Amino acid sequence: MAEKKRAGRPGRKPPPSVKKQLLTSMDPEIIRRIKSAAALRETTASLVMEQAAAEWLERHEDGKR
Repeated sequence: MAEKKRAGRPGRKPPPSVKKQLLTSMDPEIIRRIKSAAALRETTASLVMEQAAAEWLERHEDGKR
């Protein structure tokens, strides 16, 4: 019988230099299209969304620190 692998420890925080997670809600069709486009480009949906957010922030000055 195969041994079950345990997931990482719950509540364990990543090192400060690691990116943080952002939970958001979107239309399921948009999510599907993002994942599909990312797969076609051999990248991740997270990287696609990070790039989209960065481009949006550049167009909107109020997003600057």
